[in-house]
Amino acid sequence: MRFYSSSVYGIILTIFLAGCAAQKSTTSSTQGGKYTEDLSVWRPKPEETDLKTIENPDEPRATAYVEPKHTVNARLDNVLDSIDRINLNRKVIDGFSIQVYSGRREEALNAKKTLATAMPELDAEIYFTEPIFRVKVGKYYSRMEAQPDYIMIRKYFPAAIIVPERISLH
Repeated sequence: MRFYSSSVYGIILTIFLAGCAAQKSTTSSTQGGKYTEDLSVWRPKPEETDLKTIENPDEPRATAYVEPKHTVNARLDNVLDSIDRINLNRKVIDGFSIQVYSGRREEALNAKKTLATAMPELDAEIYFTEPIFRVKVGKYYSRMEAQPDYIMIRKYFPAAIIVPERISLH
């Protein structure tokens, strides 16, 4: 009987302590309620400014010029000048052109004639590198620049390709 009474007292004590536990007052969105919490305590507070020192906030303030202490202007100017001299002496630049045809002479002349009638705004040229004649169109600085003309040319010449080319600057 003593065992029975101590276990009953233990259960009653457990129920009593569980009833005294603090209830949590937060609700979550899964229970259908909204979660609210005041975080204004943790927000940074702006510094108070003296309104007498600010005369007109719409006008820009005049600031004095400050000479930079750690500039590389002299060294950078020398490098830029040397690059400029190199570019002035340059006669050709890497670019692209569209090769319309590559093969025999008669067919190259026919391809040039067909291209001139189909697209008169493009100037085709025939190049001879023994033993092959090539018909090329345009001088482009990048592949992206050549792409619109390439799409138009492909309608008449499906074997046309964009090829690297050395473009004369003068």
